[in-house]
Amino acid sequence: MKSETKEWVKFSEENLLSAKILVQSLLFNPCLQNIQQSVEKALKSIVVEKSIRFIKTHSLNELKNYLQSNSISIDISDEECDFLDTIYIPSKYPLGGALPDFNPDEEICQTYIKVAERILDSVKYLLNNH
Repeated sequence: MKSETKEWVKFSEENLLSAKILVQSLLFNPCLQNIQQSVEKALKSIVVEKSIRFIKTHSLNELKNYLQSNSISIDISDEECDFLDTIYIPSKYPLGGALPDFNPDEEICQTYIKVAERILDSVKYLLNNH
């Protein structure tokens, strides 16, 4: 694995750890933001490792589709991408709750921590077995 790829994975792991600490502190918006960032950085680590053109986006749907267009499949559903894409900006800025007409809670955070763990494990497996 390239050293730059390792840095992307490390940052992804740190965001995931941050999310776990934040949910324990009942800080749900920053928890969701860190989950989104963990997944984004995990997906971008593949782009770096595979030496494909880097795209500047925060959209997980765009990243997933971009990877698929380069024959790389990751275990993340469209619904998971949609959810995490919808919380990216609202979880960073005070434009309301992280979900439309809904405030994030511990259950949502715990669910998406598990999603991020699954994705990061999948990415690490791909990176270590390519």
